[in-house]
Amino acid sequence: MKELIEGILRGLGEDPKREGLEKTPARVESMLHFLTSGYQQDIEEVLNGAVFADDHYDQMVLVKDIDFYSLCEHHLLPFFDKAHVAYVPDRKILGLSKLARLVEMFSCRFQVQERLTTQVAQALQDALQPKGVGVVMEANHLCMMMRGVEKQNSKAVTSAMLGTFRDCPMTRSEFVELLKGRSSLI
Repeated sequence: MKELIEGILRGLGEDPKREGLEKTPARVESMLHFLTSGYQQDIEEVLNGAVFADDHYDQMVLVKDIDFYSLCEHHLLPFFDKAHVAYVPDRKILGLSKLARLVEMFSCRFQVQERLTTQVAQALQDALQPKGVGVVMEANHLCMMMRGVEKQNSKAVTSAMLGTFRDCPMTRSEFVELLKGRSSLI
């Protein structure tokens, strides 16, 4: 990979042997392995046995404002911001940190935001078989900010609603209210 990166630098008119760029190919290779580490993970490894039986808790579980960073598969530029992940349990709950770890695993792959959102939702659905799953992702896309339309203040918002989040207006409404920071339960 280092030789390919050197070739890219030469193709852009740079000298990959100059002092400031000498170690860049190795750094870029290392960075790309880190930013795409989600390809080396699977859901079972990420959840790591943190699915627990619970016959008593049947209210919404939400972890919001999960920071994420991903690479747009179209331009290999970052998109990043917040993910909000919720589910309504059906006799199984998940360790809260695992919701963030699912987001991390799927975001550390070349992505489009729409697929990333649905992958997180479907993985949670498959792992827990809950009554429903809701995922909302907000992102700033450098491919829209640094190039192309150059819109610095635009933000993309995607959602995936499964089960009761899709079928029950009250559940969807509660989710949206909780995302706004107000609890519809109070």
